[in-house]
Amino acid sequence: MKVLAAVLERFNGPFSIREVDLNVRPNDVVVNVKSVGVCGRDVVVWRGGFRNLRPPLILGHEVFGEVDGRPVAVFPAEVDEYCLTEHSGSENLCESYSILGEGRPGGYATRIAVPRWNLIELPDRDYDRYAAAACGVATFIHASKVAAVTRESRVLVTGATGGVGIHGVQYLSKVVGAEVYAYARNLEKAKALEGLGVHTVTDFSFYKKEGRVDAVIEVVGGPTINNSILALRPQGTLVLVGNVTGEEIRLQRPALVVMRELKITGSAAYTKAEYEEAIRLIHEGLIRPFYRAYRLEEVNEAYRDIVEGRVLGRAVLRP
Repeated sequence: MKVLAAVLERFNGPFSIREVDLNVRPNDVVVNVKSVGVCGRDVVVWRGGFRNLRPPLILGHEVFGEVDGRPVAVFPAEVDEYCLTEHSGSENLCESYSILGEGRPGGYATRIAVPRWNLIELPDRDYDRYAAAACGVATFIHASKVAAVTRESRVLVTGATGGVGIHGVQYLSKVVGAEVYAYARNLEKAKALEGLGVHTVTDFSFYKKEGRVDAVIEVVGGPTINNSILALRPQGTLVLVGNVTGEEIRLQRPALVVMRELKITGSAAYTKAEYEEAIRLIHEGLIRPFYRAYRLEEVNEAYRDIVEGRVLGRAVLRP
């Protein structure tokens, strides 16, 4: 079966739009792709930030489309049968966990072949909304559990106007009920956070007036992590969600971690159940999606806009 796809031929290079063969494995289902989000992880891959990957690659794991005319979501990772049997409910921690677009070809294409287990029924056909927000919300559902965030918590979120952050802060404020400090470097983009139930901050020194926070959901990684640590109260927790530049992360003042007994931990994506919960919250209108839509053929324009900071929220491709 031939499909049209955006193929990454070399790191930091343009995608080529061309026909490729779709490899359909036993027990696979073919999904007609209607919308696919461009995740920050995709951009890190594009930059060459994952040394185990080699082009050519067809990226895209935030996939929404149709099977036999039915609207579906695709869980963004593949796991093996042992994981599904022995680690059901915590499949995000399995060694076999492989992001779509990195193991098998992803959703920057007109069709994608995935295991039947990955399919999730969608409650409507507003594919762009889910492609924009589901991954970010699910990421924060899991990260908030790792950080033990409650409605009494005060939480700092970095990268709050990106595709993960702008949807994640809504989950923390509107669903969990936590007090959220949303950090945005871009003053113009920061205006979009108004009305989302968060305190918008554009300077990490906010804690000198407002007090330190209980937890940090660190979405950006290397460029902001040391400032985030300064904002944590003693015995506070920093959850590292991502590292958008792919650069090495170094602690500039490790003594703060020692003397304040700070906890730095990671958040391993999310489970299928958490992804389903994110879809439900979007469907019920509790999360407002932020995105800019592009045709698949405009993928290189989308990446330019992302890298140059012109996209608020998520870029979404429509094959």
